[in-house]
Amino acid sequence: MMSSIIKMLSSENIPQRIRLFRSDGLERLTLISWRTFALAWAMILPGIAWVAWGTASPLHALGLIGAGLLGWTLFEYAMHRFLFHWHVNVAAVQRFVFLIHGNHHDNPNDGLRDLMPLPASLPVAGVLWLAAWLAIGPAGSWLFLGFISGYVVYDTLHYACHQWPMRGRIAMALKRHHMRHHFVDGHGNYAVSAIFWDRVFATRINSLK
Repeated sequence: MMSSIIKMLSSENIPQRIRLFRSDGLERLTLISWRTFALAWAMILPGIAWVAWGTASPLHALGLIGAGLLGWTLFEYAMHRFLFHWHVNVAAVQRFVFLIHGNHHDNPNDGLRDLMPLPASLPVAGVLWLAAWLAIGPAGSWLFLGFISGYVVYDTLHYACHQWPMRGRIAMALKRHHMRHHFVDGHGNYAVSAIFWDRVFATRINSLK
């Protein structure tokens, strides 16, 4: 079964890219290559650490980073389950959900849409950084660093699940978990990086159908 799923993801099975906007300019903003993603976050993450430096003791900073990482894993699960798969009979909501995630299910192997584009991720990141700062002061940058690092890991793993072989026991387990969400049951296996949450919340797909 897994080999057939991987075959479905081979290059000859990629449908034509789904157009989301009439405007060519807006359409370009929905695309991002993994190189651009990697370069941008390789600069942004150290920048956040630089801003956070000196705002907390090393132990406190590590604790905040850990809390941010844990917070991300829950946010990732909830976002995917309740926002990305929000089902409501309202045309505007259906259009919004399709723009942010539904198009990915219709064409899951589009290499330029398997990562969140920067025009979408950076404004949200800015709001969350501000919220962390307002909540606990300057040390909130460490909390945000943990959270946004979790996001970068998540999006990298998501891209890898769709675009890379993912060899090794853990890597294959992550890929299998996510491919089952796409090709077995879209109402399960919502987590991508912290797949244990699907066990905790009883949304894990236990067997192939």
